[in-house]
Amino acid sequence: ILPEAFANDAQRMARFSREAQVLASLNHPNIAAIYGLEEADGVRCLVLELVEGPTLAERIAAGPLPTEEALNIARQIAEALEAAHEKGIIHRDLKPANVKVTPEGMVKVLDFGLAKALEDDPSSIDISESPTLSVAATQAGVILGTAAYMSPEQARGQAVDKRADIWAFGVVLFEMLTGKRTFQGETISDTLAAVLRAEVDWEAVPAGTPASIRKLLRRCLTRDRKQRLQAIGDARVELESPEPSDLAGVASSKPAPGRYAVSWVVAATLIAVVVIAFAFLYFRQAPLERQGAKLQLLPPDGFGFGSIAVSPDGSRLAFTAVDSSGNAQLWLRPLNALTAQPLPETEGASYPFWSPDSRFIAFFADNKLKKIDASGGSPQTLCDLIDAKGGARGGSWSRSGVILFGVSAFHPALLYQVSDKGGEPRPVTTLEAFSNAAFRYWPSFMPDGRHFLYWAFNGVDPDRTGIYLGSLDAPDARLLVRADTGAAYAPDAAGGTGYVLFVRERTLMAQAFDPRRLEMTGDAMPIAQRAGVDLSAFRSKFSASGNGVLVYGAGSGTSQLLWFDRTGTPLGSLGPPGNHIDFRISPDGRRVAAQRFVETGRENIFLLELARGTSARFTFEPTYHAGPVWAPDGSRLTFFKGRDGRWSIWEKASSGAGAQRLLLSTSNDVLPNDWSPDGRFLLYSERAPNTRMDLWVLAARGVGSDPPRGTPFVRTQWDENFARFSPDGRWVVYQSNQTGRYEIYVRKFPADDSGPGGKLISTDGGIEPRWPRRGKEIFYIGSDNMLMAVDVRSGATIEAGVPRPLFPTRRVGVLRYDVTADGQRFLVATPTDEAVSTPVTVVLNWFDELRRRAPTK
Repeated sequence: ILPEAFANDAQRMARFSREAQVLASLNHPNIAAIYGLEEADGVRCLVLELVEGPTLAERIAAGPLPTEEALNIARQIAEALEAAHEKGIIHRDLKPANVKVTPEGMVKVLDFGLAKALEDDPSSIDISESPTLSVAATQAGVILGTAAYMSPEQARGQAVDKRADIWAFGVVLFEMLTGKRTFQGETISDTLAAVLRAEVDWEAVPAGTPASIRKLLRRCLTRDRKQRLQAIGDARVELESPEPSDLAGVASSKPAPGRYAVSWVVAATLIAVVVIAFAFLYFRQAPLERQGAKLQLLPPDGFGFGSIAVSPDGSRLAFTAVDSSGNAQLWLRPLNALTAQPLPETEGASYPFWSPDSRFIAFFADNKLKKIDASGGSPQTLCDLIDAKGGARGGSWSRSGVILFGVSAFHPALLYQVSDKGGEPRPVTTLEAFSNAAFRYWPSFMPDGRHFLYWAFNGVDPDRTGIYLGSLDAPDARLLVRADTGAAYAPDAAGGTGYVLFVRERTLMAQAFDPRRLEMTGDAMPIAQRAGVDLSAFRSKFSASGNGVLVYGAGSGTSQLLWFDRTGTPLGSLGPPGNHIDFRISPDGRRVAAQRFVETGRENIFLLELARGTSARFTFEPTYHAGPVWAPDGSRLTFFKGRDGRWSIWEKASSGAGAQRLLLSTSNDVLPNDWSPDGRFLLYSERAPNTRMDLWVLAARGVGSDPPRGTPFVRTQWDENFARFSPDGRWVVYQSNQTGRYEIYVRKFPADDSGPGGKLISTDGGIEPRWPRRGKEIFYIGSDNMLMAVDVRSGATIEAGVPRPLFPTRRVGVLRYDVTADGQRFLVATPTDEAVSTPVTVVLNWFDELRRRAPTK
């Protein structure tokens, strides 16, 4: 809570608000989040993430930390600092009391950058810059510094840059290793004097500390900041692979400039030979006790890693490589080779998985499940994907020849099974097996070929979202563990048991599982930090074999709202990065209503103001809120949320005032699509058991009826959805799969016949149409992720031109773009962390390390 004197200073509060917004943009698993600056009854406060667990100061008070644990914590602190420094944000008060370690081993750095936000005058330099408010201060709002962790330049009152954080990082690492203060004195003045002049007690560093870490400490704790370590990323790299040998007394020499490039070529060649030799020996035989090893693989030039799958025998890696336009293809890389090769005829592939004998790779493409021989040949289609609106959601292949797969369907989404020889897929789970569940994704077979894991999302009861154990021959399912993304089962042949792998707060966890009793045993243990996740698809980016090979990627699936013109030229960003699921630009173009990830099953709607760049939460209930639709005059927002076991349509004033009002609730799920320009009719989708997804119309005058009643607009045996009114309200554009794939159609409103009707607008597939209020074009996303435009003339009849491409998009999932009323600018949710050069990490023999840490019975 901010001190009254501080909160009543309008100029200071305005600057503080700007700083807090910058700090809130820090989206990193090792940084405790700042959620907002709030006011209630005249009291101003910051809303911060609640982080469980002891502070690092409390850990150090009990004595020095084991070297391995200290280096692991230091690496995570370095990752947090690196992410902040990349955004130009400095912590300014890094100390053990501002670091917490959760029960899962995740490090959280607290109070990031608040020193600057809380300072009295941005032009002043004050050694007391610190977010720590002293309870014992005699003057309200006095901000006290933490002398023992200040850099020499801070102690002298000089300007501060990121190298001050690097100094504090060295002080914290020293204390973790030694259990004692680096600099101390009886008074603050004595402590500051020690910071400026005292020698560091290097003899206190444990003898077993790697030489490279000793060198790192000295570089961090160099008083001359020009000679100090210049980038915290260099510390993070050193901590990821510390030199184990003691080289403290060995002098190093710098190669002559003319030989520098040659030295690197020779070194790279030697590394390649060593890796190939190691891999050959590793895959040739499996000794009883092996040392773990970790290496990183880069994607092919010009591509980034998409989905990854290691073969069951641990010898090869199948992955999708994605180019800058989002186009994907399936690639194969033996782990004992230096290069990967693309597999022919696999364009558009996603989510590969292996046959149990490691001979075939199954994957999804063209709305079909396919398989291809890993040794070569053309793909074979196994089946069409049923009810897939947003593509596939993972698969698994049993030894008995059964393939399970999930699809991104509208509520409910079932798992399907099909023979590995091909055929007609059929549901393997029913709605009754898991009441009120909306989605079932990411299946993973157990060794018996009957039981399987899968991830289920419940939009009505988020506490029931997690990893479930299901069976092919029984309808019941049992919750094993709460999780935000899918899991996998990794059998441990040598250990006689297996592990369930899942991600919790970006940490890859492993928990022993008894395959005979079908129960989790022991505690979940962390095995990899910063494991990748894709929250837009609820998937984890890892794969494991049965002989101890683990592969995991990076990334969080977050996106940034970016503005583009009609040529695809970026025009700027809107709001902080996040997991944007659905958003709409307001009719006046001044605000954006966006559904954002808060917690799985508890997604909520936020309002972003374009002029000020602010973001405010609009819905607050702990349930799923989605699909915001603006009223024509911008005064209200219509949306759907989970209630009474289904999705219903609600409304609330866009000012945020007042309570939510129920508009429509039926025995089926209903989702709003669009209001007519005159505000008289609401288009909505209804999921019916027999007719799938249909389009309905609710008259505004019928909202007050008890219960409100809608009338069907397009009700067929196919799926119709994502409808928008024309600017004059006489036509409706929507997508339908009546031809076997999604295309864009326009139909007269009100409907003048009882058939499906509709004029075909797209020519080669299309989804998510948009018809801007002042435009004479229809926009949609083509089958190759290209944003398309079609000229239309509407009146008593409608005429459409030939679709033309505008620019490629890199959207995340579905419902990820909108267009301004004049059709000149586009807001697109674009991935933020899928850098082309991001490697995947390969860990060998991770089973052995896990058994040493927690022997299984």
